[in-house]
Amino acid sequence: MPTIAIVGAGSGLGLSIARVFGSQGFSVALVSRTQAKLDDLAAQLTAAGIDAAGFAADVMDPASVAAAFGRITERFGPVDVLEYSPAPHNPVPGLRNAIALEADRDSIQPQLDYYLYGGIAATEQVLPGMIERGAGTILYTTGGSSMDPLAGHADFAATAIGSGALRTYALTLHRATAGTGVYVAHVPIFAWIGSGGPETQPDTIAQHYWNLHTTRDGAELPYAAA
Repeated sequence: MPTIAIVGAGSGLGLSIARVFGSQGFSVALVSRTQAKLDDLAAQLTAAGIDAAGFAADVMDPASVAAAFGRITERFGPVDVLEYSPAPHNPVPGLRNAIALEADRDSIQPQLDYYLYGGIAATEQVLPGMIERGAGTILYTTGGSSMDPLAGHADFAATAIGSGALRTYALTLHRATAGTGVYVAHVPIFAWIGSGGPETQPDTIAQHYWNLHTTRDGAELPYAAA
């Protein structure tokens, strides 16, 4: 049974992606900071007949990410799909936004740790095995300001810088893995998830990820609410 690891899993888009892939026969490994929340999400998936479990880790702590993926491998075996989408819906220690005029090393470095280095830490745990097997999918999710820094509110300048760095990593990794059997893509979301009609709902957006995994077409596939 193939396995998807969702890093930054929550009750919105992460859970919807888990349901989509789980309904297609995937086991689901959920990764975020709080084990109790992960256990609740895993219970919901299990009730729906999906093999799922939670593995607590902090993306700003590479050692905890490595440890979590070690436990994932013990539980499910190799990871076939990695979806990386941390989103600070709740306060994250050390992470704050700043407008461009106030941005400094102290505000930018945590954003890089959260988006770029967290993404790299997760990728390091799965990419070598994927290349060895000649198969795998890695999808990175950010807000639309990673692709268009002026699309977001000015108060989120630091986030745009950090997530923009992850976007650059994703696109260059897409090119580097060409011909290996590993598909890498970036998904910038131009929508406030759950804030409007059906096109903003996580269940709708999650289908975008299954389409990417199955079609494997393109380095960057934005999602925009109509």
